[in-house]
Amino acid sequence: MEERGFKKLIVWKRMQEFVLLVYQLTEGFPKSEVFGLQGQMRRAAVSILSNFVEGYLKRSIKEKLQFLERSQTSLQELIGQAEVCLTLGYFTKEQYEAFEKKRGEVGYLLFRYMISIHS
Repeated sequence: MEERGFKKLIVWKRMQEFVLLVYQLTEGFPKSEVFGLQGQMRRAAVSILSNFVEGYLKRSIKEKLQFLERSQTSLQELIGQAEVCLTLGYFTKEQYEAFEKKRGEVGYLLFRYMISIHS
């Protein structure tokens, strides 16, 4: 099946990989974090994708950028949460580095996509 629309974009594919990584990294959190940090991080990761799709489907540039900025905000929210995970020992240093590498990649691609819309 041929990929169409947003599904063919590299930024979308990297966002999907990032969501999967967040789910994998938060899987081993203590039960006490299911409705806390684990749930919050998973919702933020999914929000990146959801807002991206909503923005992609908007006709006006202003509306597109508003949703893409929300996507960026959710991505930034995860920075602080990952720091907490590292501090509490929920992430190893290697897991944190993998998280940061993928987050940085998604952030860069999202930023470049937003610039391309402005042009």
